[in-house]
Amino acid sequence: MGLSLKAERRIVGGFADSGSHETGHRLRDRSRFAEAKAAVRVPVAIVGGGMAGLCAAWWLDKHRMRDYVVLEMERQAGGNSRWGEGEAGAYPWAAHYIPVPATGAGLVRELLGELGLLQSDGTWEERHLCHSPQERLFIHGRWQDGLEPELGSSRADREEYRRFQAKVEEAAASGEFRIPLETGACRRADLDSVSFEAWLRREGFTSAALHWYAGYACRDDYGAGAAAVSAWAGLHYFAARRDAGDKGPLTWPEGNGWVARRLIERVGPRLKTGEFIRRIERAGNGWRVRGAGADYLADTVIFAAPQYLLPYLMDKAPARAVPVYSPWLTANLTLDRWPAERGLPVAWDNVIYRSPALGYVVSTHQSLRTRIDRTVWTYYWALAEMEPAAARRALLERDWHWWKEAVLTDLEQAHPDIRACVSRVDIMRFGHAMARPAPGFLQRRGRTEIAGGFWLANSDASGLSIFEEAQYRGVEAARRAMARLGGR
Repeated sequence: MGLSLKAERRIVGGFADSGSHETGHRLRDRSRFAEAKAAVRVPVAIVGGGMAGLCAAWWLDKHRMRDYVVLEMERQAGGNSRWGEGEAGAYPWAAHYIPVPATGAGLVRELLGELGLLQSDGTWEERHLCHSPQERLFIHGRWQDGLEPELGSSRADREEYRRFQAKVEEAAASGEFRIPLETGACRRADLDSVSFEAWLRREGFTSAALHWYAGYACRDDYGAGAAAVSAWAGLHYFAARRDAGDKGPLTWPEGNGWVARRLIERVGPRLKTGEFIRRIERAGNGWRVRGAGADYLADTVIFAAPQYLLPYLMDKAPARAVPVYSPWLTANLTLDRWPAERGLPVAWDNVIYRSPALGYVVSTHQSLRTRIDRTVWTYYWALAEMEPAAARRALLERDWHWWKEAVLTDLEQAHPDIRACVSRVDIMRFGHAMARPAPGFLQRRGRTEIAGGFWLANSDASGLSIFEEAQYRGVEAARRAMARLGGR
């Protein structure tokens, strides 16, 4: 990739996640932790302050159940919806949009309505719908509109695009590919038993451009290439949102941090950040959740953290098929000026054909100002070209300078003068960013109540790491917790 250091203007920055993985590794290595000196009794303990945990709290609040606590290890809640702010404005660290939900997506629409995004007449607040231009692809030396490769495509390519779209329409019409997954029709095991790439070849799709597009889609939502993703999940990406109707998506400078921020405000002091959970034990008919600041004696536990943590937190964790988790890297680049463009103007989402990364989104895209001098680009890289364990090692072993150079070298393909524009690069490493829907993932999913009064609520219980699944799992666990408490 040509990662040798080049003469350039000084670029500062660092790892935004410095130190956060070390605590997790202490848990993995079963290190000893100091005992908490206080004990707090609470009916509901929510472990994990990502979108699933925050939505569980939202549901409890809606139903006047306000005696709960949300325990989050990081200093900032939000999980994959965390955000940052700098001199050039706010920016996301991961999730940066919510697709406009279909008419039947009652739970998502209910939340977004409460947040003022869905108006009483059924229309969406236009300020929050993604402005144009939305997407562009850098291919064969210039930008084209949209992400489906068109420049240089042959008649055979275009015929395969048409045939693939027909397959997607057929899948959408089946009622099988729905969001949340649990609302779909009976699922075909034959599609889940093979990879998306194998299915494409079985169906006679040979276009290199179509295969790139399918692989990009899988890396975008699942952090893995088409060869490592279930064909059912690959089709779900394209078929599940066909009935959304309105143009979208909904997006903000700080990405889904806009939603997380408002949910955090509602939770208020019941959210405990920096509260590392070191052990969860049975305590009579309830549970003892051992934290760094206090022990929480809870009647019920909503476990909104990833499942892979369970064996390190519970002595007798039930045997479960834990998903594979995809590692990611995100970089926020502060630009003091805009690079020269070739062809189309900058869009919200900007992708480079055949890049190992996923491109970048522009944090100031939603701004109504006529002149914007400084901006932030959020660059996404699902490390799908490596095995997950090797990618996690690389994230820790390679320093900030190495990753900064890798990011800038990739962007130079489309922006040769990028180094003269950037003044800062901040990087976030996600070792276990999301559950990967590998072939067979539908059959490997288990019950979400793993013991009396203990429910799994992370989106990895669905196998797909998307906003709607996180919300659904959090709300379902909250409903069951309330039922168990019997209205207390």
